[in-house]
Amino acid sequence: MNVAMISLGCAKNQVDSEVMMKLLKDGKYKTTENPYLADIIIINTCGFIEKAKQESIDTIIEMGQYKNVGKCKLLIATGCLSERYKDVLLKEMPELDAVIGTGDYKSIVSVIEKCLKGDKIILYGNQEKISIDKMNRLISTKKHTAYLKIAEGCDNRCTYCIIPSLRGRYRSRNCDEILAEAQWLASNGVKELVLIAQDTTVYGKDLYNKLMLPNLLKSIAKIEGIEWIRLLYAYPDEFNDELIEIIAKEEKICKYVDIPIQHASNKILKLMGRNTSKEKINDLITKLRKKIPDITIRTTFIVGFPGEDDNDFEELVDFINQVKFDRMGVFTYSREEDTPAYKLPNQIDEETKLKRQDILMCTQMNISLKKNLSLIGRTMKVLIENYIDDQYIGRTYRDAPEIDGFVYFTSDKDLEIGEFANVLITDATDYDLLGECEYEYSK
Repeated sequence: MNVAMISLGCAKNQVDSEVMMKLLKDGKYKTTENPYLADIIIINTCGFIEKAKQESIDTIIEMGQYKNVGKCKLLIATGCLSERYKDVLLKEMPELDAVIGTGDYKSIVSVIEKCLKGDKIILYGNQEKISIDKMNRLISTKKHTAYLKIAEGCDNRCTYCIIPSLRGRYRSRNCDEILAEAQWLASNGVKELVLIAQDTTVYGKDLYNKLMLPNLLKSIAKIEGIEWIRLLYAYPDEFNDELIEIIAKEEKICKYVDIPIQHASNKILKLMGRNTSKEKINDLITKLRKKIPDITIRTTFIVGFPGEDDNDFEELVDFINQVKFDRMGVFTYSREEDTPAYKLPNQIDEETKLKRQDILMCTQMNISLKKNLSLIGRTMKVLIENYIDDQYIGRTYRDAPEIDGFVYFTSDKDLEIGEFANVLITDATDYDLLGECEYEYSK
């Protein structure tokens, strides 16, 4: 039988989808990207914020139509939305045949077998029971890039966030298992590893009683074939000197970090339950740029959090103008039930949230353009992603996959997708670079 897997939300969810795809393949199921041809459609949902929930619901409704116009016999929802609304999804969406929570996705094959016999399944339990080691999976990204999940769950308990309730407490994966997976990925042609967790900087603290991310990075860097190691979701609280040192010294580690900051007003940071301050964040950024001059720093902010007055917002704008982040995303606050922030007074109206989001993104657009223009004349190592309309499309170390911008460049000779090239930057836009290949990259 053919199975179509639709993965929504973050890269961590994508890894879970890849694990399910491997289990299905081992169970003699075939995969297809065309839901019209699928006997079984699985939607790995996101339930983080309102927009993500709505996307998940809309996708379930859309895919449910293939029960009438396609071959679909079973429609299954997994992931965070299923965990969050496990008691109502089957009742409210009768087109679903099964709802599987975040702690049970490895039971996908047995669930399908039961549903094919006519059962309706709701499967959920303790998220922490799932084995997070030996993550055998089918890679769904481009063959030269893969995500490497190093932990599951979260202990931060930010007041706006539902993730600890959906994914459980923070659990680090065994270091040897991670290295074995990294070695396997490298042997299958992966050149860029993107390390992910809800909070990568606290990796190992629960399992080894010490912060182990620097040690893990050193070990991964020794794996032959891996050329780029990229670090995402590195919360500032435990971003220590040892981690800065290994990023600075190890050539394979991209001089790129994603540090979710969320705000610059200490009042709002406290209301958010963040374990840091504007002063500490400033100190960390200053240290990073001093120790690693070419560092690219990406961050995210939330605007419109309850209690964010004009002074708090202006403080945030001033902070962004002062720090000048290389990459930045801005979310409007999503009021989520079952989170402490849901009950906070002084909720902000949607119009104000959107206006503040626009102001920050316009501010960042100008910063990004100036930073990109400063790269003109520089030759940069580029990982080739695609070839369209006589142009190659790639990324520098400054650009994470599916998040940041691209380099569009020409070449006098044919180049291979997934290889590296040295590209002379000749022009720039707000978020992208343009250039010409000088010669194919070789070690």
